[in-house]
Amino acid sequence: MSGTQSISYLGPVFAFAKPGGVDNSIAPLILLAYPNAMPTRTPLTADTPGLRLDRFLADEIAELSRSRIKALIEAGHLTLDGAVLTDPSAKTVAGGRYELTIPDPEPATPTPEDIPLDVLFEDEHLIVIDKKAGMAVHPAAGNWTGTLVHALLHHCAGSLSGIGGVERPGIVHRIDKDTSGILVVAKSDSAHQGLAAQFADHSASRRYVAFVRGAPDPRSGRIETRLARSSGDRKKMAVVRDPDSKTGKHAVTNYLTLATYGRDPGGALGSAMAAKVECRLETGRTHQIRVHMAHIGCPLLGDPVYGRGRAQKLHQIDDGRDFRDFRRQALHAAALGFVHPVTGEALSFETPLPKDMQRLEGFLETL
Repeated sequence: MSGTQSISYLGPVFAFAKPGGVDNSIAPLILLAYPNAMPTRTPLTADTPGLRLDRFLADEIAELSRSRIKALIEAGHLTLDGAVLTDPSAKTVAGGRYELTIPDPEPATPTPEDIPLDVLFEDEHLIVIDKKAGMAVHPAAGNWTGTLVHALLHHCAGSLSGIGGVERPGIVHRIDKDTSGILVVAKSDSAHQGLAAQFADHSASRRYVAFVRGAPDPRSGRIETRLARSSGDRKKMAVVRDPDSKTGKHAVTNYLTLATYGRDPGGALGSAMAAKVECRLETGRTHQIRVHMAHIGCPLLGDPVYGRGRAQKLHQIDDGRDFRDFRRQALHAAALGFVHPVTGEALSFETPLPKDMQRLEGFLETL
């Protein structure tokens, strides 16, 4: 099957009771449309209102698992009367027309892409990259092309000795798509195992620079919590509030305030509008710095997930648009240190702030 498969659900229109039974002629319909083929309609009984979209569609569409349907919804492939829905837990709406579009499957193996890379170091065992913001590390939903893996497959063509018997780069740690900075990637099994061990035992050193709303109090400290998927939004991480809970994973961030900017007119006496903070990781959990800084009341500037709506005052005073045009979380992986897994040499790398964060810093210094 090629092209796009469209699945439409008309309803839920609940069956009306008639003398002698239920009139199924007005029961909701689900349309499975296949390219170059006649669509088939399957009448459904929907006598329970307010069902979760993903659960309802999974129960009625044998061709798709619930997890697959959920992923498609979250990726924006479901519409209600033409409007995109992204919440799998939303309830069905009477009389609404739902359309679930299923794109063609992506190749299981990424293909090389000629994408320029800023290489800080490379030998036959590993490569160190200064990743630009906007590039995802690994292919995933919404980022099937243009990732660091695609770029490395092209750049390292012929020099990958294989990870697990497959000619591919060995990703041992990641930074978010919209975070810039340094990553090390293995080119051989031996390097992959050695680097993975260092990140697992936290002997690799990682230093980040962030710009945050407000300023941490105290100016330096250690944030130690457990992090788990948010129960309200599975795309987000959250601090586990119960100190006795075993949910989630142990996470530790050490921070140091490097500079503060402006005075918050609505805050306590002497409180800053923003700050430049250095974060050193003892663990490397998903979104760790972003969640931890928000947890202490200092979300990253520009963060669309954990800092939304908390920097309005900065927007109002930015005449030069240096802040208003900043479209990502203000986070840069500035330094990385580790022991070369083959030669035993201690290696360390540092990079300056990228230009967009330099402009942001210049704006903050005027406050």
